[in-house]
Amino acid sequence: MIQMSLVLVWGARMPTVRVARMAGQFAKPRSSDTEVLDGEKVTSFRGENINGYEKDQRTPDPKRLLEGYFHSAATLNYGRVLVGSGFADIHDAGKWDLDFVQTSSRREEYQHMVEEITNSLHFVHMCGVGAESPHLQTVDLFVSHEGLELGYEETMTRKVDGKYYNVGTDFLWIGDRTRQLDHAHVEYFRGIENPIGIKVGPSMAVDDLVPLIRKLWKDPEASAGKITLITRYGSDKVSDLLPKHIAVVKAAGLKVIWSCDPCHGNTIVAENGYKTRPFDRIFGELEKTLDIHRMAGTTLGGVHFELTGENVTECIGGPQGIDEGDLPLRYTSYCDPRLNYSQSMEVAFLLAKNLSVHNELAPLNLKSKMRKRSIETSDPSKHHRATQSI
Repeated sequence: MIQMSLVLVWGARMPTVRVARMAGQFAKPRSSDTEVLDGEKVTSFRGENINGYEKDQRTPDPKRLLEGYFHSAATLNYGRVLVGSGFADIHDAGKWDLDFVQTSSRREEYQHMVEEITNSLHFVHMCGVGAESPHLQTVDLFVSHEGLELGYEETMTRKVDGKYYNVGTDFLWIGDRTRQLDHAHVEYFRGIENPIGIKVGPSMAVDDLVPLIRKLWKDPEASAGKITLITRYGSDKVSDLLPKHIAVVKAAGLKVIWSCDPCHGNTIVAENGYKTRPFDRIFGELEKTLDIHRMAGTTLGGVHFELTGENVTECIGGPQGIDEGDLPLRYTSYCDPRLNYSQSMEVAFLLAKNLSVHNELAPLNLKSKMRKRSIETSDPSKHHRATQSI
């Protein structure tokens, strides 16, 4: 994820906030209470916080909540140690690579980017900017997960200065199956001060979106950006549904953050029975989402991927050309298929390229911004282009 964010910061010239879906995502929503395993109907696997994946582990066990807390704390502590011990130092970006990606199709491009960053760092250091700046030595790493198991989330909730916070995570989102206005999940979410995400998919009626936002957002004027709408339609539905949801939110004057989850809506079952996601559909939905926001005058402020740094074979397509026959080779997920390292880096490069084409570099400071305006005012060609665009 740190590598992907570096690609976006450098390639698209945009600041990036890193939010990891980890340290708490041990419960899974399911559409059915039961499933068939080895010809026998059993309780559905609902995540390690509830039951186990093996057939003889399907009985829900509350002790698993304690195990989930332990693993969440251990994961969070490990992440803090990594980013705090120099692992994320941008001076060492060339060392972030992993052994099994030596033949990655993006390796040469990534190495070239690292060389350019290193040269830029040498330049600014020679100009007197200190190499010891904490902004260069580490990164802010935030964590997130779906607030599904309310019994668990309630124990993570604390009152601080008269307000309630879920201290088990930074960012909590409410899923597509638990967003009913009169249900317990919405009641819990509306009481906490954490930034909140809402999954918005094909089942979200246009007339239901704004009432849900208003119920979860007590004071939109005082906390702009508290709500993030995470859209997840599928590549074949986004062009029809997203513009309608954007329109009602704009009409209501709600200043939300728009994010895109291009993974969940593009899940299919291969002929060999493996759940998978085609890479082309994933990036296809992301491209369409970017285009729709540009046309609507809104901004895509985030992307939401399911990925791993491991060399798994769970999503088809991408730079390695994984097909359905490759899925059994290294399919390790108990839940949903994830992008592997090469696929994740590929989508980061493609996204950075898309953003860089449409972004004009921001001025470095106020003085340079004023100089830029002055130059544009005195340049006749600028007036001509402006007239033409009108």
